[in-house]
Amino acid sequence: MLAATVCQELRRIVGDAWFRDDTETLVSYSYDATPLYQSMPDGVIFPASTEEVAAVMRVCARHRIPVVTRGAGSNLCAGVVPLHGGLIMVMTRMNRLLEIDQDNLTATFQTGLNTKRFHTAVEETGLFYPPDPSSMIICTMGGNIALGAGGLRGLKYGTTKDYVIGLEAVLASGEVLRTGGKLVKDVAGYDLTRLLVGSGGTLAILTEATVKLVPKPAYRRAMIAVFADLPAAARTVSQIIANRITPCTLEFMDQATIEVVEAFAKIGLPVDAQAILAIEQDGDEAQVEKDLQLIEAICRREGAIQVKVAATPEEGAKVMEARRSALAALSRLRPTTILEDATVPRSKIADMVLEVQRIAAKHNVRICTFGHAGDGNLHPTAMTDARDAEEIHRVELAFEEIFDAAIRLGGTITGEHGVGHVKAPYLEWKVGASGISLMKRLKHAFDPDGLLNPGKLFAETRKRIVLKSESGAGAESGGVEGLEQADAGKKGSPGGPFEDSRGPNAKGGA
Repeated sequence: MLAATVCQELRRIVGDAWFRDDTETLVSYSYDATPLYQSMPDGVIFPASTEEVAAVMRVCARHRIPVVTRGAGSNLCAGVVPLHGGLIMVMTRMNRLLEIDQDNLTATFQTGLNTKRFHTAVEETGLFYPPDPSSMIICTMGGNIALGAGGLRGLKYGTTKDYVIGLEAVLASGEVLRTGGKLVKDVAGYDLTRLLVGSGGTLAILTEATVKLVPKPAYRRAMIAVFADLPAAARTVSQIIANRITPCTLEFMDQATIEVVEAFAKIGLPVDAQAILAIEQDGDEAQVEKDLQLIEAICRREGAIQVKVAATPEEGAKVMEARRSALAALSRLRPTTILEDATVPRSKIADMVLEVQRIAAKHNVRICTFGHAGDGNLHPTAMTDARDAEEIHRVELAFEEIFDAAIRLGGTITGEHGVGHVKAPYLEWKVGASGISLMKRLKHAFDPDGLLNPGKLFAETRKRIVLKSESGAGAESGGVEGLEQADAGKKGSPGGPFEDSRGPNAKGGA
């Protein structure tokens, strides 16, 4: 609990309406989109400017109060769960699009800006910001930057880290740091901009950002390829890239995911197929058509049993929206849906999917796999029930083996969700002891008192919320009654897709 004098100081900075410590607010900000994790903060504050953020941090630094920065809370690694209590700093009041500079092809904004709103505003000018996380209707640009978000267009255009060129940030001390700017080239010292992107709120509080933009593609068209076996789909991905074609989107769904998505979206996906590739290309119309013809030929040569090119943009949008709705579709099956991510080299996609299936069978859990085949980023997703402690333990063991398999195949434990708290026990598997040591020294240089988002990135005893079997509330609902804390284990055909006029009816996905 925060001292009354501290609460008074904070209220003076932001105004009485923008600091809250009532129980309802504290519970509302005690969890994010990650199932099974919850911890109560001591207060919630909503700053309106960089100056207010700096003033709040000076108070917190003086009283050694932990601070967790939060946007929309849509992250999937327990990245904004306040494990050590303290203050939740919600950035959504700082949501202004400050400038779209068409001369320099940049945009500058406050980090609480909604991602979809930003995309829409940029595209209205004829420009384009490619990173497109599937939670873009909900998430904020600051959250995207903090976690280095990816999306469906990552293969061709890269991810958030490739577009952020300048930042304004507040350090744990309350000092304001500015990095980069509207520059094509800048090698003046260490690249602090890149260091802060993906740092998950552990190094500084991001308040403003400048990103580069590109011209909006003039033409876009989609297609779908259906396969009777996983290796054929994986070979196709490799062959498309080997033929010097870089699609805008190259997505994968396994049979279990196809079945669930079709039941949800009802667009005519062949539920008996072992794998589907959803492919989209954009750019000059003539080049797009040429690329799609070559991609279709590759798909058929590698064994696709069905290839269908969308006749209209609306038809293409159906398939891409269905892919984006995969998480929403899967979440209907069981009370708790745990979405993870792991990345492997493209050539290892089939091996990784088969490993996921083997591991799921070994532990008797249901896991569906979909993701970004073009960049090797897969999303194994477990459907389970938080009230069943024994099943949750089996799910945890399965994901531990999945992360191990990804590393053995030359991959990584996370491609876009971030480490946060969930992946912290596995980070050393990827970066080694020397990597962890260096990261800890960097953390200490930025935040010597460990105030910013403590308990994230580096492994410590997890605080996982598991519902007692007799409770009827889901942990992900944010309920607090009937919850108990527990330590989690640590280890260092027929019916083409464009034939149904009904589109998907839900947002979200990964």
